[in-house]
Amino acid sequence: MMNRRLFLKSTSLLSFGLAVIPELTIQDLSPKLSYEELIGKGTPKLFGHGYKLREEANDAFIKLSAEALKSDIRIQVVSSYRSFEHQKKIWERKYKQNINKGLSPKESIKKIIEYSTIPGTSRHHWATDIDLIDANVKQPRHVLNPTHFEGDGCFSKFKSWMNEHANAFGFYLVYTDKKDRKGFKYEPWHYSYKPLSKQYIKDCQKLDLSTIFKSESLIGCEHFSEEFISNYLNENILDINPELL
Repeated sequence: MMNRRLFLKSTSLLSFGLAVIPELTIQDLSPKLSYEELIGKGTPKLFGHGYKLREEANDAFIKLSAEALKSDIRIQVVSSYRSFEHQKKIWERKYKQNINKGLSPKESIKKIIEYSTIPGTSRHHWATDIDLIDANVKQPRHVLNPTHFEGDGCFSKFKSWMNEHANAFGFYLVYTDKKDRKGFKYEPWHYSYKPLSKQYIKDCQKLDLSTIFKSESLIGCEHFSEEFISNYLNENILDINPELL
């Protein structure tokens, strides 16, 4: 009888162990991006109608959207995947506009990185991040304005709903309104699919940003000192919602 009990106990523990091991293996082998995809120069397989996300992120987004509809919120994607070239065009347009307004190169760069990333470092390169609004309300002229998401703003209902439900589907706000946070300004519309992007931000920290910026001949990059790049990494790239780190 004792031997039989020991056998059953051992078998039970072995079965438990076999059940746990695959899960741990999957966690340890969390997907990583190639260098090209990490900086927006790859050719990722993308999914979505009117937007572009990685398959896993898109599946989660579809479920999130379906749940939101139950509360009369029709989630609309304003921006999703962006290639390096797309981000580069945004950078060059803003840089030239600022210079034409009389700003110095350093002033122009400082103004751009209040909301826009330097090409090669955008989270939108990963196809995990999306800018969202509610399409079921009257649309303001400039939809991505923080005031629309707070108080009596037209997207305040959407924001309250997202605060309560988004995390359950894997989506987390990136640039929060935490008072002592540095880097990019508060973006109540920008969400990231954490199960994928949490690994990608770790990979991003291993990039040689200085070499990337110079090799791509980015306009204004001659004003990127080592101190500037270090601050940009620590404040703009890494000073985000700690849930995503």
